[in-house]
Amino acid sequence: MSSTPTAFDEVHILWTSEGMSCDGDTVSVTNATLPSIEDVVLGTVPGLPKVHLHNKVLAYETGSDFMAAFHQAARGELEPFIFVVEGSIPNENINPEGYWTSMGNDPDTGEPITLNQWIDRLAPKAWAVVAAGTCATYGGIHAMAGNPTGCMGLADYLGPDFRTAGGLPIVNVPGCPVQPDNFMETLLWVLHQAAGLAPTIPLDEQLRPTWLFGKTVHEGCDRAAYYEQADFAKDYNSPKCLVKVGCWGPVVNCNVTKRGWMDGIGGCPNVGGICIACTMPGFPDKFMPFMDEPPGGTLSAGLLRAYGPFVRMMRGFTNRNVDREPKWRHNGHELTTGYQPRWPNR
Repeated sequence: MSSTPTAFDEVHILWTSEGMSCDGDTVSVTNATLPSIEDVVLGTVPGLPKVHLHNKVLAYETGSDFMAAFHQAARGELEPFIFVVEGSIPNENINPEGYWTSMGNDPDTGEPITLNQWIDRLAPKAWAVVAAGTCATYGGIHAMAGNPTGCMGLADYLGPDFRTAGGLPIVNVPGCPVQPDNFMETLLWVLHQAAGLAPTIPLDEQLRPTWLFGKTVHEGCDRAAYYEQADFAKDYNSPKCLVKVGCWGPVVNCNVTKRGWMDGIGGCPNVGGICIACTMPGFPDKFMPFMDEPPGGTLSAGLLRAYGPFVRMMRGFTNRNVDREPKWRHNGHELTTGYQPRWPNR
């Protein structure tokens, strides 16, 4: 992937949460610290262009005053801008009448403007497009089987070959809600790239930042050693591996066990919760029912039981041995450390 080198001094962020959503990703991002959203907007991060944020939850403006920036961008009068989409995208093509979701009204007709129309107008003009949260990235809860809206993720709507005006594919930052620092760190990269100070953001096949989603929950989990030793929790009060009570961590791409949730604290398995795979494209359908042992768990646990208890026993012996001080550390009358003087006493 490549994009045209840029060096913008100012960037607008147009953030819509009018997808099928709970605004939880916006609320989550307000907890970010690395960097905080205040740091970015107030210009305290070195090298960033001046940022103008347009988010209805965080804006002072209301009504037509808030919508003005979106109309300007649609007319090509507000460039460059980053388009952030929160919430899954409904299929308006299956509607015989009405609409699933909208934002603002058309100034000429007074009719509501659907989210889909905003995406059609803004995404091709945006320098970068960022999908915030699993609903926007892959469809999420609103797109699960049996839903009446035909919801989908942003890449499903725009297509796999979509590129922004800056030559970038969609940048997906999944999570239900999105982990706050994951999102802000991604946005920071995109802004530094817009300022000409960073290379093209590296993304995996699912359009996720590679450095954030390249490892599994299990690989960063403090409970992983219990799994290796076939020492599984039987309930949620245990500090041991939670796979047998429903944790999907071994197969889920997410860094929450390493990063925590807020300022390094929290994160599902870190505080006794199972991983339900909320960052994955197949969530939630492919991971239900929750709290049941994941497929393959019985087989893998059976294989682990062939050597796990033996490894645990041998490590127990070693632990008890190294958990004692060496015998030469004493207050006796002889030196027993093994030290040999170079010259005999005179």
